[in-house]
Amino acid sequence: MAATFLNPAIIFFFPAGMALAASMDVMTMTIPNRICAALAAGYLVLALAAGVPPLAILIHLSCGAAVLAIAFAMFSMGWIGGGDAKLAAAAALWFGWGMIVDYSLSTAIYGGGLTVLILFGRRFVLPAWLSRHVWIARLHDAKTGIPYGVALAAAGLMLYPHSEIWGVVAGR
Repeated sequence: MAATFLNPAIIFFFPAGMALAASMDVMTMTIPNRICAALAAGYLVLALAAGVPPLAILIHLSCGAAVLAIAFAMFSMGWIGGGDAKLAAAAALWFGWGMIVDYSLSTAIYGGGLTVLILFGRRFVLPAWLSRHVWIARLHDAKTGIPYGVALAAAGLMLYPHSEIWGVVAGR
């Protein structure tokens, strides 16, 4: 297989980037642009190096662009954060049109569960020993949103082994 030397990068780059984005979102309620940019650029570099056909890469790019447009419309209505919009678009590059419905539905399910969990937790008084942690106090604050990057990452991690680029590693 021509992409053998790339296998570790293909296996670990996307999961590491998504995990980093999720943890940053939980800790700071922000997903840095550099993480989303690295995920997008990482897809392009690894797909080209792994021999993914240029037409397939263009199709994935069209999916990422469409998700970016939809997600920024959602951002402009105040439904999601800007980092969430960019992270969704970067993930869409890795999944393409063939998996975008599965990714969207999985994200919605994880996001719904996360939202219910956080809203339920906010009904209770935060113990003093937890309130000393800034990120926990922020998550508990009713004025704070939901770190939806966690749902985007969870869905991405669940579906990634079924992606086209993972198939390069698996030889399918």
